[in-house]
Amino acid sequence: MQFYLMLMIALLPVVKHKHVVIAHRGDHTVLPENTLAAYQRAIEDGVDYVEVDLRTFKDGRLYISHGALTELNSSLPAFDEVLKLCKRKVNIYLDFKEADPERVYPLIKKARMERHMVVYCNTLEQVDAWHRVAPQMPLMTSIPGDVKELDAFFDRYPVAVVDGSIGQYTPAMLALFKRRNIAVWLDVQAKDEGPLSWQKALDTPVQGLQTDHPGALINYLKQNRNR
Repeated sequence: MQFYLMLMIALLPVVKHKHVVIAHRGDHTVLPENTLAAYQRAIEDGVDYVEVDLRTFKDGRLYISHGALTELNSSLPAFDEVLKLCKRKVNIYLDFKEADPERVYPLIKKARMERHMVVYCNTLEQVDAWHRVAPQMPLMTSIPGDVKELDAFFDRYPVAVVDGSIGQYTPAMLALFKRRNIAVWLDVQAKDEGPLSWQKALDTPVQGLQTDHPGALINYLKQNRNR
């Protein structure tokens, strides 16, 4: 099991920075969220990942939208458009809202993006489904609040990354993640997001930050010689 976990963490996309920066819905405070323009702006900002929300429309087509799809908006990009935009430019943090891994993974592989993506699973059933379809794909999830035994949880649901909020994890939990080669990417996006929250997150042994202000965060990291 330990070897399997090490293999999974090794499959995380290679980045050159100490702290991974993930642009939540692209650079969506500058340009409309979940649009190709917002993702392109985040790429220009220099992020390591763009976060995209994948959903299936009622006719079966795959689109990017944070909210549930009741009708199509012409500004919403199709999944294949996002794959094309990001290829050779940036990694994808795929927030797997509503879709079927058996359909999605072949599209990822066809675009040759399987080594440049992490899949965020919103349910433990999705973790199981992805392990069946693409066991080599690095997965990410949130730890349910009722979990008492972390080692047992990760034995049952092996993932490469966990998310979390600032201050959520104790030193003992962070040590367990390190021992199991599980990366921690904190969600720092909030109304008061800024240098104070960024530094608080950076003062803990985590590997990534998901942000609503990618350009400003990257500038902050550069100013403090963290990038």
